[in-house]
Amino acid sequence: MLLQRVLTAIILIPLVAWGVLAADHWLFAAIVAAVMLLCAWEWARLAGLQSLPLQLLYVFLCGLLIAALWFIATDGVSRFLILIAAGLWLGMSLALFSWRHKVLSKAAFQPFILALGLLLLTAAWQALVSLHQLTDIGPQLTLGLLILIWIADSAAYFTGKAFGRRKLAPVLSPGKTLEGMAGALLAAALWGGFMLVMLFSSTSSVIVVALLLSLLTAVVSVAGDLFESLVKRRADKKDSGHLLPGHGGIWDRIDSLIASAPVFVAGLYLSGILQ
Repeated sequence: MLLQRVLTAIILIPLVAWGVLAADHWLFAAIVAAVMLLCAWEWARLAGLQSLPLQLLYVFLCGLLIAALWFIATDGVSRFLILIAAGLWLGMSLALFSWRHKVLSKAAFQPFILALGLLLLTAAWQALVSLHQLTDIGPQLTLGLLILIWIADSAAYFTGKAFGRRKLAPVLSPGKTLEGMAGALLAAALWGGFMLVMLFSSTSSVIVVALLLSLLTAVVSVAGDLFESLVKRRADKKDSGHLLPGHGGIWDRIDSLIASAPVFVAGLYLSGILQ
């Protein structure tokens, strides 16, 4: 399984880096939209839409919202959506990390998850597109966010394997440990602090914001993984799909990104680093 994950990553990472750094902004937005729509298909199935017409309808609605954001929405509306999603993810993070003992019940249909998906998927798309379109540093900052998530995820995995003893979320994801979480936070702080200081400045205020925002982004990225685990366990599924060998489905691969992108972008706005 680990070999499959590594081989898939070796293939995908250069493609993702090209899409972020070299593709025109409209093409980047289209690629991210396609990824989110594939995720919406898996989301619909896990939330209980079993028939293909209903799944396609859900994907169509998600695509319609993304198109509306691209063609119609003002900057104020887009930023408001990002802030709302960031607030939701912060609240859900507190709830998910507090979920210690309550046993999950199976659910064939999860209507709240369906409604939430339309908001969270479109907000994640908007956050990445807003970040990418920034003059001069947008693509680099977008790739830096992706690397932050990848580094935090890898650090959590290997630190947890080596030192993990205490469970982080025994009901939702028994494999995650507090030690792994600590490794993820340390790695995220080091990379995120370096990235933001290099792209902006080395003033004390930027350094403090960079470290705090990197830590918060890493925490919420783990919560994104826990949220998907909750949905999968209620649906009695191991993976969201089988598109990516060793990784499962699209949602399995971008669960952390869906959660952390709005929080990262909202943090840049609220801290004043981005106007």
